[in-house]
Amino acid sequence: MNESIPVIRDVDQGTARLLPDVDRERAWLLTVDGAPQSYVDLDAPEHLEFEYARRLAHVVDCAAGPGAPLDVLHLGGGALTLPRYVASTRPGSRQEVAESDRGLLDLVAEHLPLPADSGITVHAGDARRVLEETVPGSVDVLIADVFGGSRVPAHLTSVPYSQAVARALRADGIYAANLADGAPFGFLRSQLATFATVFAELALIAEPAVLRGRRFGNIVLVASQVPVDTAALIRRCAADAFPARVEYGDAAAAFIKGARPVGDEEAVASPEPPDGAFGIG
Repeated sequence: MNESIPVIRDVDQGTARLLPDVDRERAWLLTVDGAPQSYVDLDAPEHLEFEYARRLAHVVDCAAGPGAPLDVLHLGGGALTLPRYVASTRPGSRQEVAESDRGLLDLVAEHLPLPADSGITVHAGDARRVLEETVPGSVDVLIADVFGGSRVPAHLTSVPYSQAVARALRADGIYAANLADGAPFGFLRSQLATFATVFAELALIAEPAVLRGRRFGNIVLVASQVPVDTAALIRRCAADAFPARVEYGDAAAAFIKGARPVGDEEAVASPEPPDGAFGIG
């Protein structure tokens, strides 16, 4: 049982709390202004508590053969949950992380330190700036999990941003982004239209109730130039405790429904979640 005490600290983007999991000895939940951001088990980094994190991990799992090292760029760091997962499941991977909240990075480094041989390099800086400075064609998997509060920042939603993603990826590289939206999916549809201007293949991963518009929730957007192993992705997502559906091909294209790509000038942040959508008691 975890008998550690909570850690509360003001960081750049609000008040962060590290809350110990009473059921797991060295596991912690990170929240910022009450919104859950990350869950980390230092003894079992392959354990992913949040459904959306598992779905992002499924994309990584399907990107190459089991255990093969990958070059991964993470936009958004939090408590470094997914970088730790990749380091554990794919030893020898080279990973770069961009996190703009320096106070949060200091908190995580102090209380949830990375192993010395993790292969993870953390950069304190804006996600898009780090992306645009990435060597072209050097990334196998690019994961975007960036939220300012509970909204995806506008400058990470535009055509120039998606073009920068495409430049950083290798020819067979995969992009996976954690988004959040609800019916009528104005933001999600615009993101699909935006990435369709750059990428040949698109897919969505979410709980069926979210995709049907019954509630607001997380949706993972997957983009690539070559087909992803959707059969493997479907199997992994269906086997979760909270199963998710994978929409791709014509089904993903149907979500666009005439939506238009967005440029930097008209880009807006993702919608504000309804009260309680991502909060904790």
